[in-house]
Amino acid sequence: MSRRISVFFLALATTFASAVLASAQVTSSPTEKSTTSSAVAYIYLSSSPSSGKNQIDGYSASSDGSLTTIPGMPLPSAAGDVVVNSSWLFASDGKSIYSFSIASNGSLKQVDTLEVEPDGGIGSLFLDHTGTSLYADYFTENNEELAYSIDNSTGKLTYLDNISAGPGFGYVESFVGDNEYAYESTCYQFGPSIYGIQRSSNGAITMLDVNQVYPTPPSGDFYCPWSAVADPTDHLAIAVQPLNGNFSPLGPYQLATYTVDSAGQLSTTSTYKNMPITEAGGETGNPSSYVIDYWISASGKYLAVAGTSGLQVFHFNGAEPITKYTGLIVTDTVDQVFWDNSNHLYPIGYTAQKLWVFTVTSTGVTQAPGSPHTIAGVGSLIVLPK
Repeated sequence: MSRRISVFFLALATTFASAVLASAQVTSSPTEKSTTSSAVAYIYLSSSPSSGKNQIDGYSASSDGSLTTIPGMPLPSAAGDVVVNSSWLFASDGKSIYSFSIASNGSLKQVDTLEVEPDGGIGSLFLDHTGTSLYADYFTENNEELAYSIDNSTGKLTYLDNISAGPGFGYVESFVGDNEYAYESTCYQFGPSIYGIQRSSNGAITMLDVNQVYPTPPSGDFYCPWSAVADPTDHLAIAVQPLNGNFSPLGPYQLATYTVDSAGQLSTTSTYKNMPITEAGGETGNPSSYVIDYWISASGKYLAVAGTSGLQVFHFNGAEPITKYTGLIVTDTVDQVFWDNSNHLYPIGYTAQKLWVFTVTSTGVTQAPGSPHTIAGVGSLIVLPK
Protein backbone atom coordinates (compact mmCIF):
# COMPACT_ATOMS: atom_id res chain seq x y z
CA MET A 1 0.00 0.00 0.00
CA SER A 2 1.33 3.41 -0.84
CA ARG A 3 0.70 6.80 0.61
CA ARG A 4 -0.53 9.57 -1.63
CA ILE A 5 0.12 12.69 0.42
CA SER A 6 2.12 13.61 3.48
CA VAL A 7 -0.62 14.83 5.78
CA PHE A 8 1.78 15.32 8.68
CA PHE A 9 3.66 18.06 6.85
CA LEU A 10 0.52 19.36 5.14
CA ALA A 11 -0.87 20.01 8.59
CA LEU A 12 2.16 22.13 9.47
CA ALA A 13 1.79 24.04 6.21
CA THR A 14 -1.90 24.59 6.86
CA THR A 15 -1.06 26.03 10.28
CA PHE A 16 0.88 28.66 8.54
CA ALA A 17 -0.58 29.33 5.60
CA SER A 18 -26.59 17.76 1.77
CA ALA A 19 -27.54 15.67 4.85
CA VAL A 20 -25.02 13.46 6.55
CA LEU A 21 -25.42 9.81 5.54
CA ALA A 22 -24.40 8.34 8.86
CA SER A 23 -25.66 7.14 12.20
CA ALA A 24 -25.65 9.29 15.32
CA GLN A 25 -22.37 11.15 15.88
CA VAL A 26 -21.46 9.65 19.26
CA THR A 27 -17.81 10.32 20.04
CA SER A 28 -15.91 7.51 21.75
CA SER A 29 -12.44 6.14 22.13
CA PRO A 30 -11.69 2.71 20.65
CA THR A 31 -12.28 0.03 23.25
CA GLU A 32 -9.34 -1.46 25.13
CA LYS A 33 -10.54 -4.96 24.29
CA SER A 34 -7.63 -6.72 22.58
CA THR A 35 -9.31 -9.33 20.38
CA THR A 36 -7.61 -9.26 16.95
CA SER A 37 -8.18 -12.81 15.66
CA SER A 38 -11.16 -11.65 13.58
CA ALA A 39 -9.57 -8.40 12.38
CA VAL A 40 -10.22 -7.36 8.78
CA ALA A 41 -7.65 -4.56 9.02
CA TYR A 42 -5.11 -2.93 11.31
CA ILE A 43 -5.20 0.86 11.57
CA TYR A 44 -2.11 2.81 12.63
CA LEU A 45 -1.97 6.52 13.43
CA SER A 46 0.83 8.80 14.54
CA SER A 47 -0.27 11.23 17.21
CA SER A 48 0.92 13.83 19.69
CA PRO A 49 -1.58 13.65 22.55
CA SER A 50 0.32 16.21 24.66
CA SER A 51 3.34 18.49 24.46
CA GLY A 52 6.55 16.51 24.03
CA LYS A 53 4.71 13.19 23.72
CA ASN A 54 4.66 11.36 20.38
CA GLN A 55 3.34 7.88 19.69
CA ILE A 56 1.88 5.41 17.22
CA ASP A 57 -1.69 4.31 18.01
CA GLY A 58 -2.92 0.97 16.69
CA TYR A 59 -6.38 -0.57 16.35
CA SER A 60 -7.86 -3.68 14.80
CA ALA A 61 -11.07 -3.36 12.82
CA SER A 62 -13.76 -6.03 12.88
CA SER A 63 -16.13 -6.86 10.03
CA ASP A 64 -18.67 -4.26 11.24
CA GLY A 65 -15.98 -1.56 11.43
CA SER A 66 -15.78 -1.42 15.23
CA LEU A 67 -12.27 -0.88 16.61
CA THR A 68 -10.29 -2.52 19.41
CA THR A 69 -6.87 -1.50 20.70
CA ILE A 70 -3.95 -3.62 19.49
CA PRO A 71 -1.90 -5.12 22.36
CA GLY A 72 1.06 -2.97 23.35
CA MET A 73 -0.34 0.16 21.72
CA PRO A 74 0.13 3.08 21.79
CA LEU A 75 3.87 2.77 21.18
CA PRO A 76 6.11 5.74 22.00
CA SER A 77 7.69 7.01 18.76
CA ALA A 78 8.65 10.28 17.08
CA ALA A 79 6.99 9.04 13.88
CA GLY A 80 5.19 11.52 11.68
CA ASP A 81 4.46 9.86 8.37
CA VAL A 82 3.63 6.11 8.40
CA VAL A 83 3.28 3.44 5.67
CA VAL A 84 2.93 -0.36 5.78
CA ASN A 85 3.44 -3.50 3.74
CA SER A 86 2.22 -6.91 4.90
CA SER A 87 5.02 -7.36 7.48
CA TRP A 88 6.54 -3.96 8.25
CA LEU A 89 5.56 -0.46 9.24
CA PHE A 90 7.91 2.33 8.18
CA ALA A 91 7.81 5.76 9.79
CA SER A 92 9.72 9.01 9.44
CA ASP A 93 10.31 11.97 11.73
CA GLY A 94 11.64 14.08 8.85
CA LYS A 95 15.28 13.08 9.37
CA SER A 96 15.29 9.28 9.83
CA ILE A 97 13.24 6.31 8.66
CA TYR A 98 12.28 3.71 11.27
CA SER A 99 11.36 0.07 10.61
CA PHE A 100 8.83 -1.72 12.83
CA SER A 101 7.95 -5.40 12.59
CA ILE A 102 4.22 -6.21 12.60
CA ALA A 103 3.23 -9.26 14.66
CA SER A 104 0.28 -11.49 13.78
CA ASN A 105 -1.89 -9.58 16.29
CA GLY A 106 -0.89 -6.22 14.79
CA SER A 107 1.52 -5.17 17.54
CA LEU A 108 4.70 -3.30 16.58
CA LYS A 109 8.38 -3.57 17.51
CA GLN A 110 11.05 -1.18 16.27
CA VAL A 111 13.91 -3.10 14.66
CA ASP A 112 15.96 -0.58 12.66
CA THR A 113 16.70 3.11 12.11
CA LEU A 114 18.06 4.58 8.88
CA GLU A 115 19.49 8.09 9.16
CA VAL A 116 19.01 10.05 5.94
CA GLU A 117 21.61 12.72 5.08
CA PRO A 118 21.10 15.53 7.60
CA ASP A 119 21.01 18.57 5.29
CA GLY A 120 17.49 17.90 3.99
CA GLY A 121 14.10 16.77 5.16
CA ILE A 122 11.78 13.84 4.45
CA GLY A 123 8.31 14.99 3.58
CA SER A 124 6.51 11.70 3.09
CA LEU A 125 6.88 7.98 2.38
CA PHE A 126 5.17 5.66 -0.12
CA LEU A 127 5.50 2.04 -1.27
CA ASP A 128 5.08 0.12 -4.49
CA HIS A 129 2.29 -2.46 -4.73
CA THR A 130 4.55 -5.41 -3.89
CA GLY A 131 5.83 -3.78 -0.71
CA THR A 132 9.44 -4.46 -1.71
CA SER A 133 10.37 -0.84 -2.46
CA LEU A 134 10.11 2.25 -0.27
CA TYR A 135 10.22 5.79 -1.63
CA ALA A 136 10.82 8.99 0.31
CA ASP A 137 9.91 12.47 -0.83
CA TYR A 138 12.94 14.55 0.11
CA PHE A 139 14.03 18.16 -0.05
CA THR A 140 17.49 19.74 0.04
CA GLU A 141 18.10 22.37 -2.64
CA ASN A 142 15.91 20.40 -5.04
CA ASN A 143 12.78 18.29 -4.78
CA GLU A 144 13.93 14.68 -4.82
CA GLU A 145 12.52 11.20 -4.43
CA LEU A 146 14.75 8.60 -2.81
CA ALA A 147 14.36 4.89 -3.61
CA TYR A 148 15.15 2.04 -1.19
CA SER A 149 14.84 -1.72 -1.41
CA ILE A 150 13.28 -3.48 1.58
CA ASP A 151 14.74 -6.62 3.10
CA ASN A 152 11.48 -8.25 4.13
CA SER A 153 13.28 -10.68 6.43
CA THR A 154 14.85 -7.90 8.55
CA GLY A 155 13.03 -4.67 7.69
CA LYS A 156 16.30 -2.98 6.74
CA LEU A 157 16.44 -0.51 3.87
CA THR A 158 19.12 -0.29 1.18
CA TYR A 159 19.53 2.88 -0.88
CA LEU A 160 19.00 2.39 -4.62
CA ASP A 161 18.94 5.81 -6.31
CA ASN A 162 17.11 9.12 -6.44
CA ILE A 163 15.54 11.50 -8.91
CA SER A 164 15.48 15.29 -8.80
CA ALA A 165 12.93 17.87 -9.91
CA GLY A 166 9.93 16.00 -8.59
CA PRO A 167 6.50 17.52 -7.93
CA GLY A 168 7.50 19.21 -4.68
CA PHE A 169 7.92 18.72 -0.96
CA GLY A 170 5.10 16.69 0.60
CA TYR A 171 3.97 15.01 -2.62
CA VAL A 172 4.09 11.30 -3.40
CA GLU A 173 3.35 9.21 -6.46
CA SER A 174 0.46 6.74 -6.86
CA PHE A 175 1.19 3.48 -8.74
CA VAL A 176 -1.26 2.11 -11.30
CA GLY A 177 -1.97 -1.62 -11.42
CA ASP A 178 1.08 -2.65 -13.44
CA ASN A 179 3.33 -1.33 -10.63
CA GLU A 180 5.63 0.22 -13.24
CA TYR A 181 4.21 3.74 -13.52
CA ALA A 182 3.19 6.18 -10.79
CA TYR A 183 1.81 9.72 -10.95
CA GLU A 184 1.27 12.96 -9.07
CA SER A 185 0.16 16.45 -10.10
CA THR A 186 0.52 19.99 -8.85
CA CYS A 187 -0.14 23.57 -9.83
CA TYR A 188 2.88 25.24 -8.28
CA GLN A 189 2.71 28.97 -8.99
CA PHE A 190 -0.34 28.23 -11.18
CA GLY A 191 1.68 26.20 -13.67
CA PRO A 192 -0.24 22.90 -14.08
CA SER A 193 1.99 19.82 -14.21
CA ILE A 194 1.49 16.06 -14.07
CA TYR A 195 4.56 14.15 -12.90
CA GLY A 196 5.35 10.49 -13.43
CA ILE A 197 7.98 7.97 -12.48
CA GLN A 198 8.90 4.62 -13.99
CA ARG A 199 9.91 1.81 -11.64
CA SER A 200 12.37 -0.87 -12.71
CA SER A 201 12.16 -4.48 -11.54
CA ASN A 202 14.64 -3.85 -8.69
CA GLY A 203 12.75 -0.79 -7.45
CA ALA A 204 14.98 1.92 -8.92
CA ILE A 205 13.11 4.85 -10.47
CA THR A 206 13.50 7.31 -13.34
CA MET A 207 11.50 10.38 -14.30
CA LEU A 208 8.78 9.71 -16.89
CA ASP A 209 8.26 12.28 -19.63
CA VAL A 210 4.49 12.52 -19.20
CA ASN A 211 2.33 14.08 -21.89
CA GLN A 212 0.60 17.06 -20.31
CA VAL A 213 -3.08 16.55 -21.09
CA TYR A 214 -5.83 18.23 -19.12
CA PRO A 215 -9.63 18.31 -19.13
CA THR A 216 -11.24 20.69 -21.59
CA PRO A 217 -12.07 23.92 -19.68
CA PRO A 218 -14.52 26.68 -20.50
CA SER A 219 -13.13 29.08 -23.10
CA GLY A 220 -10.35 31.26 -21.73
CA ASP A 221 -9.91 29.28 -18.52
CA PHE A 222 -7.66 26.43 -17.41
CA TYR A 223 -7.57 23.70 -14.78
CA CYS A 224 -5.18 23.57 -11.85
CA PRO A 225 -4.59 19.92 -10.78
CA TRP A 226 -4.00 18.70 -7.25
CA SER A 227 -2.41 15.28 -6.62
CA ALA A 228 -3.48 11.96 -8.21
CA VAL A 229 -4.64 8.52 -7.16
CA ALA A 230 -4.72 5.28 -9.15
CA ASP A 231 -7.33 2.53 -9.28
CA PRO A 232 -6.32 -1.18 -9.27
CA THR A 233 -5.95 -1.22 -13.08
CA ASP A 234 -4.85 1.58 -15.40
CA HIS A 235 -6.86 4.65 -14.42
CA LEU A 236 -6.22 7.78 -12.40
CA ALA A 237 -8.44 10.27 -10.63
CA ILE A 238 -7.15 13.84 -10.48
CA ALA A 239 -8.89 16.71 -8.69
CA VAL A 240 -8.77 19.93 -10.73
CA GLN A 241 -9.95 23.44 -9.98
CA PRO A 242 -11.01 25.87 -12.73
CA LEU A 243 -9.06 29.16 -12.84
CA ASN A 244 -9.48 32.14 -15.11
CA GLY A 245 -6.74 33.98 -16.96
CA ASN A 246 -6.04 36.04 -13.83
CA PHE A 247 -5.43 32.84 -11.83
CA SER A 248 -8.60 33.35 -9.79
CA PRO A 249 -10.61 30.26 -8.80
CA LEU A 250 -13.92 30.03 -10.66
CA GLY A 251 -15.61 27.41 -8.50
CA PRO A 252 -15.19 24.17 -6.59
CA TYR A 253 -12.89 21.34 -7.57
CA GLN A 254 -14.01 18.92 -10.25
CA LEU A 255 -12.94 15.29 -10.64
CA ALA A 256 -11.18 14.12 -13.80
CA THR A 257 -10.38 10.58 -14.86
CA TYR A 258 -7.37 9.46 -16.91
CA THR A 259 -6.29 6.24 -18.63
CA VAL A 260 -2.64 5.10 -18.65
CA ASP A 261 -1.34 3.25 -21.73
CA SER A 262 1.41 0.61 -21.92
CA ALA A 263 4.09 3.29 -22.29
CA GLY A 264 2.87 5.25 -19.27
CA GLN A 265 1.26 8.04 -21.32
CA LEU A 266 -2.06 9.60 -20.35
CA SER A 267 -5.34 10.27 -22.08
CA THR A 268 -8.58 11.77 -20.79
CA THR A 269 -12.09 12.42 -22.05
CA SER A 270 -12.92 14.66 -19.09
CA THR A 271 -14.36 18.11 -19.80
CA TYR A 272 -15.94 20.83 -17.71
CA LYS A 273 -19.29 19.44 -18.83
CA ASN A 274 -18.88 15.80 -17.67
CA MET A 275 -16.76 16.17 -14.51
CA PRO A 276 -18.67 16.24 -11.20
CA ILE A 277 -17.92 18.93 -8.65
CA THR A 278 -17.08 18.01 -5.08
CA GLU A 279 -18.63 19.60 -2.02
CA ALA A 280 -15.54 18.68 0.04
CA GLY A 281 -13.49 21.75 -0.92
CA GLY A 282 -13.11 24.70 -3.24
CA GLU A 283 -16.04 26.92 -2.29
CA THR A 284 -16.47 29.79 -4.73
CA GLY A 285 -14.81 32.94 -3.41
CA ASN A 286 -13.17 31.18 -0.46
CA PRO A 287 -9.39 30.77 -0.92
CA SER A 288 -9.22 28.80 2.34
CA SER A 289 -11.47 26.06 0.92
CA TYR A 290 -9.74 23.25 -0.93
CA VAL A 291 -9.47 19.51 -1.50
CA ILE A 292 -6.85 17.91 0.77
CA ASP A 293 -6.85 14.18 0.03
CA TYR A 294 -8.65 11.52 -2.01
CA TRP A 295 -8.39 7.76 -2.37
CA ILE A 296 -9.94 4.96 -4.46
CA SER A 297 -11.32 1.84 -2.77
CA ALA A 298 -9.65 -1.55 -3.20
CA SER A 299 -12.51 -2.63 -5.46
CA GLY A 300 -11.94 0.39 -7.68
CA LYS A 301 -15.64 1.27 -7.42
CA TYR A 302 -15.58 4.22 -5.01
CA LEU A 303 -13.63 7.45 -4.66
CA ALA A 304 -13.53 9.24 -1.31
CA VAL A 305 -12.72 12.97 -1.48
CA ALA A 306 -11.66 14.89 1.64
CA GLY A 307 -11.25 18.61 2.14
CA THR A 308 -11.84 21.63 4.28
CA SER A 309 -15.63 21.25 3.98
CA GLY A 310 -15.76 17.55 4.81
CA LEU A 311 -15.90 14.17 3.11
CA GLN A 312 -17.85 12.94 0.08
CA VAL A 313 -18.02 9.59 -1.78
CA PHE A 314 -18.28 9.15 -5.54
CA HIS A 315 -18.66 6.23 -7.92
CA PHE A 316 -15.40 5.65 -9.79
CA ASN A 317 -16.08 4.26 -13.25
CA GLY A 318 -12.68 3.66 -14.81
CA ALA A 319 -12.29 5.67 -18.00
CA GLU A 320 -15.90 6.86 -17.82
CA PRO A 321 -16.83 10.05 -15.95
CA ILE A 322 -16.88 9.90 -12.16
CA THR A 323 -20.41 10.16 -10.74
CA LYS A 324 -21.79 11.42 -7.44
CA TYR A 325 -22.82 8.86 -4.79
CA THR A 326 -23.29 10.85 -1.55
CA GLY A 327 -23.36 14.36 -0.27
CA LEU A 328 -21.07 15.25 2.61
CA ILE A 329 -20.93 12.38 5.09
CA VAL A 330 -18.63 14.39 7.38
CA THR A 331 -18.83 18.18 7.70
CA ASP A 332 -15.63 18.73 9.72
CA THR A 333 -12.38 19.28 7.84
CA VAL A 334 -11.01 15.87 6.79
CA ASP A 335 -7.27 15.62 6.15
CA GLN A 336 -6.66 12.02 5.12
CA VAL A 337 -8.60 8.95 3.99
CA PHE A 338 -7.86 5.26 3.45
CA TRP A 339 -9.87 2.14 2.64
CA ASP A 340 -9.45 -1.48 3.72
CA ASN A 341 -10.48 -4.47 1.57
CA SER A 342 -13.79 -4.94 3.43
CA ASN A 343 -15.70 -1.85 2.29
CA HIS A 344 -14.56 0.30 5.22
CA LEU A 345 -13.50 3.92 4.82
CA TYR A 346 -11.28 5.56 7.44
CA PRO A 347 -11.07 9.40 7.48
CA ILE A 348 -9.19 11.50 10.05
CA GLY A 349 -9.46 15.19 10.92
CA TYR A 350 -6.64 17.10 12.61
CA THR A 351 -8.73 19.92 14.03
CA ALA A 352 -11.59 17.67 15.11
CA GLN A 353 -9.03 15.13 16.42
CA LYS A 354 -11.27 12.34 15.20
CA LEU A 355 -11.11 9.06 13.33
CA TRP A 356 -14.34 8.08 11.59
CA VAL A 357 -15.20 4.64 10.22
CA PHE A 358 -17.80 4.09 7.49
CA THR A 359 -19.05 1.04 5.64
CA VAL A 360 -19.59 1.85 1.96
CA THR A 361 -21.56 -0.55 -0.26
CA SER A 362 -23.91 -0.35 -3.22
CA THR A 363 -26.84 -0.13 -0.80
CA GLY A 364 -25.60 2.89 1.11
CA VAL A 365 -23.12 4.42 3.53
CA THR A 366 -23.38 3.74 7.27
CA GLN A 367 -21.22 4.72 10.19
CA ALA A 368 -19.58 1.92 12.19
CA PRO A 369 -20.32 1.27 15.88
CA GLY A 370 -18.45 3.69 18.12
CA SER A 371 -17.54 6.09 15.32
CA PRO A 372 -16.28 8.79 15.43
CA HIS A 373 -13.36 8.04 17.76
CA THR A 374 -11.37 10.74 19.53
CA ILE A 375 -7.62 10.55 18.78
CA ALA A 376 -5.87 13.41 20.56
CA GLY A 377 -3.26 15.11 18.39
CA VAL A 378 -3.79 12.77 15.45
CA GLY A 379 -1.20 13.31 12.72
CA SER A 380 -1.04 10.59 10.08
CA LEU A 381 -2.97 7.45 9.12
CA ILE A 382 -2.25 4.15 7.39
CA VAL A 383 -4.41 1.03 7.00
CA LEU A 384 -3.18 -2.57 6.63
CA PRO A 385 -5.96 -4.76 5.16
CA LYS A 386 -5.95 -8.37 6.32
